[in-house]
Amino acid sequence: MFFSGISDESGQPIQTQIQAHAELGWKHLELRAVDSVNLTQLPDEKFDAVYAAVTEAGMGVSCFSSAIANWARPVTGDFAVDVEDLKRAIPRMHRFGTPFIRVMSYPNDPKEPVEEREWRREAIRRTKELSRIAEDGGITLVHENCSGWGGLSAENSNILLGEVDSPALKVVFDTGNPVTYGQDAWEYYQTVRKDIVYVHIKDARKVDGQDIYTYCGEGDGCVREIVADLLKTGYDGGFSIEPHLAAVIHTGQTADNARQLYESYTEYGRRLMKLVEEVRSA
Repeated sequence: MFFSGISDESGQPIQTQIQAHAELGWKHLELRAVDSVNLTQLPDEKFDAVYAAVTEAGMGVSCFSSAIANWARPVTGDFAVDVEDLKRAIPRMHRFGTPFIRVMSYPNDPKEPVEEREWRREAIRRTKELSRIAEDGGITLVHENCSGWGGLSAENSNILLGEVDSPALKVVFDTGNPVTYGQDAWEYYQTVRKDIVYVHIKDARKVDGQDIYTYCGEGDGCVREIVADLLKTGYDGGFSIEPHLAAVIHTGQTADNARQLYESYTEYGRRLMKLVEEVRSA
């Protein structure tokens, strides 16, 4: 088991992200954006600079947190954009030795929604094609229980993986997302447990219909219980923090200042390490 985190939640510059993980004593980052550009879309020279900075710091990348099929890319959108992102990502992943790339499974179009049957069919078709590319490229897509047809329920997630039927499609389970979508985190986790290869640690409560993000173990995401069960059942993958305390990328919420962002991130990491230590000693 190892610790990681979606490191742009500590700051946008790559040196800030590296510094935060070094302060925590962590050797892995989950890279999403650098200077507000997703890692899969960085120009080659910028990616080369990121690669040099991370490797010179003696760190690795546990996962590429891509925008493929995410909350901003509805099922009616241009599929070629996702294909291009994935094909660009694969050689970059091999340079880092990164096994996983986070994907979602296409939200419905908020402006011109399609019928559920068509949404399901197209989400599965696209995910099959992406999985074929991933398999040929020697990497693994990890589907997040978030925005998209497969994130509507644990049952949908299982249907998606069953229909795609590829060794290159697994699950990254986000502990906080069930709270956002009105689901039971523990039940969702149990239903998809067999396919989990990576975990996002997030926590939240619903207050008057609004998501209030909390430190891990303080919300309704069953973080302590899920971490305990994972460790008890032999999980040896990553616990990757996604605090959302000072900034939430998909809502446009930004931190009041860079220090607030950085300090909330590193404090979140310290609290997760303490939680894991408590679970192990219980």
